[in-house]
Amino acid sequence: MSRIGIDVGGTNTDAVLLEGGKVLAALKRPTTVDVADGVRQALVDLVAAAAGHPALGRIEAVMIGTTHFTNAVVERRHLDRVAALRIGLPANAGLPPFIGWPKDLAAAMRGSIHMVGGGHEYDGRVLVPLDRAAVRREAQRIADSGISSVAITSVFSPLTDECEREAAEILREVMPAARITLSHEIGRIGLLERENAALLNAALQGLAQRTTAAFVRALRDSGIAAPLYLTQNDGTIVQGAVAERHPVYCFASGPTNSMRGAAFLSGLTDALVVDVGGTTTDVGCLKGGFPRQANAMVEIGGVRTLFRMPDLISIGLGGGTEIADDGRRIGPGSVGFRLPEKALCFGGDTLTATDIAVAAGRIALGQPGLVSRLPGPLVADSLLHMERMVAEVVDRMKTDAAPIPLIAVGGGSFLVPDRMEGVSEVVRIEHHAVANAVGAAIAQVSGEVDRIFSGVERDAALDEATREATRRAIEAGAEPGSVQTLDVEDIPIAYLPGNARRVRVRIVGEIARLAG
Repeated sequence: MSRIGIDVGGTNTDAVLLEGGKVLAALKRPTTVDVADGVRQALVDLVAAAAGHPALGRIEAVMIGTTHFTNAVVERRHLDRVAALRIGLPANAGLPPFIGWPKDLAAAMRGSIHMVGGGHEYDGRVLVPLDRAAVRREAQRIADSGISSVAITSVFSPLTDECEREAAEILREVMPAARITLSHEIGRIGLLERENAALLNAALQGLAQRTTAAFVRALRDSGIAAPLYLTQNDGTIVQGAVAERHPVYCFASGPTNSMRGAAFLSGLTDALVVDVGGTTTDVGCLKGGFPRQANAMVEIGGVRTLFRMPDLISIGLGGGTEIADDGRRIGPGSVGFRLPEKALCFGGDTLTATDIAVAAGRIALGQPGLVSRLPGPLVADSLLHMERMVAEVVDRMKTDAAPIPLIAVGGGSFLVPDRMEGVSEVVRIEHHAVANAVGAAIAQVSGEVDRIFSGVERDAALDEATREATRRAIEAGAEPGSVQTLDVEDIPIAYLPGNARRVRVRIVGEIARLAG
């Protein structure tokens, strides 16, 4: 069976057709303002490029990674107004929802704030009983206001989710069509960070539904009858319907697709990956063929969150990065998808990182003669500056001094130097420019549980977490007989009573044949 992988970046939309571990067709096209139009065109062009190949009749799935949801938060566009329902009175009212948010983002998202009694203590004991009457009353207020997206957050819900689930049932009775996000399904311990992640998720669910529907139409218009999957932050995929409920899990799918593709194309499972696109350079670390996960707070659009995200460092360096002040200033501005019209080597009027690379003989693009007269010192100094930028961020990503392989991928990977301190070798692979689309195409379905267990023996906690992660993987579209445990973390928490421990279990499996 064959698969199609697509990655929609800020500069380019990449697409590949894979079968039996081989890339049968690949292409790179400029990203369009309407991402669905770009996906549609990429599918049409990919089918044309593979015309006559029998693999086109055996497509089992189409996997798409998109920056659409991240861009919506960064650009403050296409966001729904959200009602924040916090369960925690009489405590936890001092710092209300949306506290510390950038003013423009809060203005775009904040609908109404509602606080009711309930929640649990840090050891799982009831703080106060859930005030069901208050929940019903606030639900009616939300319904009357016309808001349809609600984020529910309860104190210590990752330990005990009873209050959030019961409140959601009451809301659905009052507002049957409401889109509801429960914070314990998104974030970790840390009330404000978990609530922030839930609020962002709730604001994006409407956009996720529209985007998924547009992708489905693009598949249909291209004549491809295969189920749609979206790629997630951890390098795995979920069915479109599941991604609609949890769009925040797709925030960093672009860099993770590149990392998974780098592992697949190179055969390396433990390495650093540098992905240089048109606008940014993303650096991450592969462990067992999957991106290393971040365990610390992650800031998205100026908002502090704490949920499942890869451990990444990004800098404003890419093929479209603008060079100014005789090479003394590199970025952060980028011509992005306008590179073919703005770069000097294509007859444009803007000096870019690509022009420097062409002038230095790193890559042959456009008309090299147009940049042949760039001053030698400008080219050398700019190239050295960019290489130092890459080397510095690579060093920050390393966790020890031992040399480790580095895989250079992305359309702008010609900016990565061949030698760096602390790097055993720089690996350059075939199809490096579309590694992100390859990573999407090979992705498996996953299910993850990241919970704090209190008053439960270790083995019982591990068993329960594994069962729940398996259930989530199958619900997301995994073949039940193919699921396997990818990794397990079991960390005792000394400051919580009752033998408390944080357990994280991740399960992966192949796509169910009848999915979609």
